Amino acid sequence: MKIGKLPENIYKRSVLKELRYKRKEIISGAGIGNNCAVFSPVKEAVVTSMAFMAGKADHIGLAAVHRAVNQIAASGAEPLAVTGVLLLTEETLEEELKIVVRQMEKTCEEIGIQAAGLDVSVIPEMRVSGIDNLMLTITCIGKFSGKEKNLQPDQKTLEDYVKPEQDVVLTKWVGLEGTYRIAREKENELGKRFSAEYIEEAKGFDRYLSIIPEAATAMESGVRAMHHVSEGGIFGALWEMAERSGVGLEIELKKIPIRQETVEICNYFDINPYALLSSGCLLMTADNGYELAESLHKKGINAAVIGRTTDSNDRLIINEEEKRFLTPAQQDEYFKLMGK
Repeated sequence: MKIGKLPENIYKRSVLKELRYKRKEIISGAGIGNNCAVFSPVKEAVVTSMAFMAGKADHIGLAAVHRAVNQIAASGAEPLAVTGVLLLTEETLEEELKIVVRQMEKTCEEIGIQAAGLDVSVIPEMRVSGIDNLMLTITCIGKFSGKEKNLQPDQKTLEDYVKPEQDVVLTKWVGLEGTYRIAREKENELGKRFSAEYIEEAKGFDRYLSIIPEAATAMESGVRAMHHVSEGGIFGALWEMAERSGVGLEIELKKIPIRQETVEICNYFDINPYALLSSGCLLMTADNGYELAESLHKKGINAAVIGRTTDSNDRLIINEEEKRFLTPAQQDEYFKLMGK
């Protein structure tokens, strides 16, 4: 493709033709000459989030949408629509463009939101983290929709009410996003150690990336605060949650749920699974975390109480007799691996 704005004929057949799912809240969405998405007025507060993804065409559409949408869901709001900016290179094939757009559309339709716009440009060759990439930025728009009864008078979103002496609850398993992306991008190397079936299972972890089901259940089950686990892994998310609210933590390492595929793939590449991309995990606090976890289990969602918040300044990870202090998140282990 030629550097610059995507030609109109390609945009029509490979972008607009693929974006079909609609919501009544969006008056005007993607189209030739439409530089803005128009939303109908809403009485509730409007919430926005952004997510950036660099990678190959076979996963960035799905992963970027989930990441932006999950941030809205973790705030306690209802996601409505996404818009995006996609950067291609001169070597990008039109079929790769279609793959990204189809992934976006399929993911949005499954979630029940509209892909309301996508700006596409071709730029000179770029390299990020040591691999050739496409780059996709997604903005998600959401609204509070009557479920904000969980919010306290001084609380803006469900990320703002972490208090001392609350249970800390985590859904699904840590490292899901990092595991599936590594399995896809390092498949040939992993094939030297693991069976094809084992790798396929890890590649299929993208089916776990949405946190909307657990956020909806949590909203009805006594949750006090929610935080989406993403870049920096569970260790990074725990630090961010505690730092934002000024609380301490006592987290038991062995109670943090993790899939065996994640453990073995991380061991193979000598990376830390607890500091690995973890979209698909929802970190929560509750006055009674065991009741919250039981409500999630009844919906078929894996959940575990992994520790407590405290009124101390210490943020501790406890592994039997050993204790270590959490520190601010550093570079995610996925990007360390891709940069080698």
